[in-house]
Amino acid sequence: MVEVQLDTDPTMYPQGLLIAFSACTTVLVAVHLFALMISTCILPHIEAVSNVHNLNSVHESPHERMHRHIELAWAFSTVIGTLLFLAEVVLLCWVKFLPLKNHPVVKQNNCTPASSGDDATITSGEAAAITSTTIMVPFGLIFIIFAVHFYRSLVSHKTERVERELDVLAQLQDQLDRGDTLHPTGSHFE
Repeated sequence: MVEVQLDTDPTMYPQGLLIAFSACTTVLVAVHLFALMISTCILPHIEAVSNVHNLNSVHESPHERMHRHIELAWAFSTVIGTLLFLAEVVLLCWVKFLPLKNHPVVKQNNCTPASSGDDATITSGEAAAITSTTIMVPFGLIFIIFAVHFYRSLVSHKTERVERELDVLAQLQDQLDRGDTLHPTGSHFE
């Protein structure tokens, strides 16, 4: 996409289309490079901690302190990067097919070029670009719906897990307040 061959006549493209294509390509590459950089920097720390058999070393690792950065990199790469890629494909189709607008369209019935003054006719380049846009919009919507559903499921699972852990802690607190020696699972403390 970065090396797309554009027509040599720059007047064939609307300025906004070229700016959008350029900006989308640049941001897409930057987002993925940012995610790659964070992943590359965190991996050695995770490997170092996984080789140490001391549980306290997990909390000393930078990947715990940088948890928000890791989530940000994941969101950039997975969510924003995918949306940018879908937009990039649509923009690429417009950039590649729009120059065909200036080429004469041949009518099917008598094989003569269409008149250039007929504004109601959609050229083959515009039709191809509109088709790609029409196909990508539903995929983009499906992706957004799936991403929201998946994220909500993840948050719901994490919330339930934390609630269970809090319930266990509350049971332990109640037992300690009453002076019981039973563990929440029913076994005695040793």
